[in-house]
Amino acid sequence: MKSTASENKLSQIIPLWPGGAPGSEGWEQQEHEVIIQMPDNLKVIQNVTQPTLTAYLPEASTATGTAVIVCPGGGWHFLSIDLEGTDIARWLNSRGISVFVLRYRLLRTEADFPGGVWKNLNDPEKMDALMKPLRPLVLADGQQAVRLVRQRASEWGLSPGRIGMLGFSAGGMLTANLALQHDPESRPDFAAVIYGAPCESIPAPADAPPLFLLCAGDDAMATGVSMRLYSEWKAGSHPVELHIYSKGGHGFGLRQQGLPSDSWLERFADWLRGLG
Repeated sequence: MKSTASENKLSQIIPLWPGGAPGSEGWEQQEHEVIIQMPDNLKVIQNVTQPTLTAYLPEASTATGTAVIVCPGGGWHFLSIDLEGTDIARWLNSRGISVFVLRYRLLRTEADFPGGVWKNLNDPEKMDALMKPLRPLVLADGQQAVRLVRQRASEWGLSPGRIGMLGFSAGGMLTANLALQHDPESRPDFAAVIYGAPCESIPAPADAPPLFLLCAGDDAMATGVSMRLYSEWKAGSHPVELHIYSKGGHGFGLRQQGLPSDSWLERFADWLRGLG
């Protein structure tokens, strides 16, 4: 999907922590974009040290007042910024929904990228060690993103009670963890976890937000996470909806595969309409 001049005028980059992100003050790696040669070229962002939100606002005549903070995935090493970020923003903007794409803090990647990424992901013990110091920073970025959008809701024509989060894979882990751990100011009004990576295994809180879960049945990691979260939300009598497609794999975003999962974003829109 190509950007347009009008879209560029409506987007803006907002620092998440204007005074500097707490906990990563000494990080020296430089954020940059790179193209991964996959079945289709995938643009990704590496080495985020200063988190930002990129705002994509719909035309005022179509705006609904609802906002979605979108968290791309990438195994905590990179962000799939178009497939699970800007492409999603454009689709939601066309439905009058404001979008804020979150660039949250990542593990440092070196010159052997992306080969080193796959080695790390295939070594569970190493990943646990790498993620231990990062997990609280990523959660703090998610919490701050909701606080910031809610604080500035009137500036962007938003309803402060209609600010949610949608995350993919590692971004889905962030979204799920935020739904599980928040204060009143950082509580999302709804949360959507799309083929989410494993999140904290703790009971759903009393103020758990409505939750939308979606993945493919041939994605064992995400299926297990989705079913567990669904059961926990049901046990607490919290609103929850689960979709599991028979096929689709992991990381499909808006990539068209000739499968029923191609229209998954319509199901998310249906769910939002059901919430009002």
